[in-house]
This record gives sequence, C-alpha cells and structure tokens, in this order.
Amino acid sequence: MTALAILVLASNTTIKHSIRIAEITGIGKTTVGFVLVGFATSLANLSVAVFTLFNPEENIGFAIGNVLGSNIVNIALVLGVCILLVVLKRPRYPSFLLTVAKGEMGSLNFGLFIASIIPLTLLYIGYASRFVGLVLLSIFAFYMGMLARRRTHKEGEAVPAEKKMFRRHIVIVFTAAAVVIATAFFIIESATFVAATVGVPSVIIGATIVALGTSVPVFSTSTTSVRRGHFDLALSNIIGECFINITLILGVTLILSPSVVDIAAAFSNVVLFSLITNLFLWYFLSSERISWREGASLVFLYAVFLFVTFGGFRP
Repeated sequence: MTALAILVLASNTTIKHSIRIAEITGIGKTTVGFVLVGFATSLANLSVAVFTLFNPEENIGFAIGNVLGSNIVNIALVLGVCILLVVLKRPRYPSFLLTVAKGEMGSLNFGLFIASIIPLTLLYIGYASRFVGLVLLSIFAFYMGMLARRRTHKEGEAVPAEKKMFRRHIVIVFTAAAVVIATAFFIIESATFVAATVGVPSVIIGATIVALGTSVPVFSTSTTSVRRGHFDLALSNIIGECFINITLILGVTLILSPSVVDIAAAFSNVVLFSLITNLFLWYFLSSERISWREGASLVFLYAVFLFVTFGGFRP
C-alpha cells in the first residue's frame, strides 16, 4: 500500500509540472506528453534494455518482448482504462469528442505510424540486427529534432517569473518520474521472480509480466491525467511512449545484441498483437468521437492477448 501511495503521489507531481512546462514554453500539452512525459515514463523500458548488456544472449528475448509487450499494454490496457475513466466521470454522456490541435494530431499520427510500420517491417524481413538498431535510433533523433523546433508559443503568454522556473519544473518532472519507475520495479519484482521460477520463457515474461511492470509509470501518469481532466495529455503520453519504445528502446536493445535476432520465429505472436492494437487506435482516432465501447474493446483485446500468450504454455 505504501508503494502504491508513493506511485500516485509521484504521478500527480509529474503531470502537474508537465502542464506547467507546456504553459511556459507554449509547446502544447500534447507535444509535452508525447516527448517529455513519454520519455520520462519510458526510462523503465530503457533500463531493461541496458540491463541486457550484462547477459545479452539470454536477455535479448526478454528485452524485445518487453518493448513490444509494453506497446500492447499501453494501447490496449492503459488507453482502454483511460477511456472508461473519462466516460465514468460523465455518466450522462456515453461518448466524448477527441479534442486535439491539428498540428499536434500530426505528431500523434506520425508516432503511431512509426510504432506500426516498424514491427510490420521486422516481421516481413524476419530478423533484426545492429544496423536495424542504428536506423531506429536515427528515426528517433530525426523526429525529436523536428519536434524541438516546433513552437506554438506567442510572445507575452508566459510570466517572466515562470520562465525562470522552467529548469525547476524539468528537474521535478524527471525526479518524480524516476520515483514512479523505481516504485514500479519494486511492485513487479516479486511477480517476475515467481514467473521465472515456474519456467515461463523469457519472451513471454518480457511481453507480459515485465511489460506490465514497466508500463505502471505510464498507467499511473495517464490515469492521473484523465482524473485531472487532461485526456489529451494521457493520449499523447501513451502514443509518445510507444514511439520511443519502438525507436529508441528497441534500437538500443538491438545494438547491444551480439547477434542477429530472429523476429519471425520468436516474436511473431507479440508483433501481430502489437499491429492489431495499433489498428484499433488508428480507427478510434479517425472517428474522433470515442465512447465506452472503444475502451471496453481495448481492455478485452488485452485479455485476449494474455489468453493467447499463456494458452499454449505448460509449466
């Protein structure tokens, strides 16, 4: 209970100061959620990727499964729950209009496109190497550079005193996010140990148990955003983390891998579900108006993923 209380407090702090950064810089909550909050909540996945360096031969399946599984968790479970929370807050209105600025919607669509096309390409090629990792890191660096040059700020919007607080807000966001991540690891550690002792394959552990654990930060920050009335921040956080996972995190993982990874043989099931969840989200974004049915469909899809993943496993 103490760990959960710390998790909620740190998540509230992350959201509060992220919104202040959006107001000071004029970048917009959606872009801040996509880049700043998305990167902060991806630190857990990045640490898993870095840990593969100590034993890459055994941990590579664990790390790649975590990247792909995290994206499934983020869209199917986290976004599904967020949609249901929005509807529950307004019981008289069974649906709500998705309000995101046109320029920021472009960022979300591009992030979702990259998160969809890369797994599909890897599944088609059948393998991934260090060269693929370098390409993914290049895509990440290129798009981050483009977003850094984008501004919607108008002169006179921010108070000079608030501008002086900008660095403080940045430090607080990453400090609070680090607390969220550390707490998430503490919560999931025992579950991972139990799964490993039963003999569950590393790919399955990475795509389910660890993916759930590393997605606790984005789940906590996103649901906190929704409760505070910022669904756009939650949506951009989820898509931003998916983009960062599939470019930065997967890129680092592949570069640390000492050999070529057989994607088709070991990860086809996870890749296919990742594509399915992305297609669901594409459809929801195009319809603009979202209801409880979309949220329930996403949560049900994640339940199907767990059933299929563990259905053929025998201890």
